[in-house]
Amino acid sequence: MKTKHVLTMLLLAVAGHHTQAQVPGLPNPSPTQTIDQEIGLGHALVTYSRPNVKDRKIFGGLVPFGTVWRTGANTATEITFSEDVKLEGHNVSAGTYSLFTIPDKDQWTIILNKAVKEWGAYSYKPENDLLRFTVKPAHINDKHETFAIQFANSTTSSADLQIVWDYTAVTVRVTVDDDAKITATIEELMKAEHNSNLVYFNAIQYYYNNNKDADKALGWIKKAKADVPANPAFPLFESRFLLRKGDKAGAVAAAEAGIKVAKERQFDEYIKLLSEVLAQAKGK
Repeated sequence: MKTKHVLTMLLLAVAGHHTQAQVPGLPNPSPTQTIDQEIGLGHALVTYSRPNVKDRKIFGGLVPFGTVWRTGANTATEITFSEDVKLEGHNVSAGTYSLFTIPDKDQWTIILNKAVKEWGAYSYKPENDLLRFTVKPAHINDKHETFAIQFANSTTSSADLQIVWDYTAVTVRVTVDDDAKITATIEELMKAEHNSNLVYFNAIQYYYNNNKDADKALGWIKKAKADVPANPAFPLFESRFLLRKGDKAGAVAAAEAGIKVAKERQFDEYIKLLSEVLAQAKGK
């Protein structure tokens, strides 16, 4: 009976450990982090715990090759997409998932699993997988002592989800296709007789960054310059669009006009940017 009682107490202790990552009033040995990345019109939210190397062999050691891993410590890493996305070209519906991985020497398997709030990978069930695919790990020269999940190379339509620990980095490309929605919104906003500086700026910048209709954007720039004449941002984009169209003379005129406005308002950043376009347009 005594042995049975001890075993029961041990099981209860383990169960408690598996359901509570931190004792109130005590620091978490693997601190939790939540990161929120805008991608397109939505967000990607990642919550995970951050263990340290502590002079241990990580991949192929502490984290065995070929074994499902929680991708961090404590509760399995959780990722939420507020809108539909693609991971490395694979469709993923908006929702919350556990992010499991299977590290290996030459490739990693990335797993999105529909069961969330799982402690570790002890209860992992492959039948709950939404998606599996593989990516190549990369060796990095600078050691990362603390496990990290981060986003890099963010644009209005994509971002790289990076898993980094010790001397290993894994990158997963996240993309969205919001162009039709964004373009429709811009078109509707530009029907107004007047708009705010921010509306003009965001719409025009979106068209420039995504290589969209230059003539349409130039029409909006004309309206913006009339509504907000003292903003050098609009001559800057005017000169950029004209240069893209091959109108160097027009780009020179727009850049010079913008530099004048920027100097009057002592906007050194815009003086620099407009001067760069001016030099390109003059072939310097």
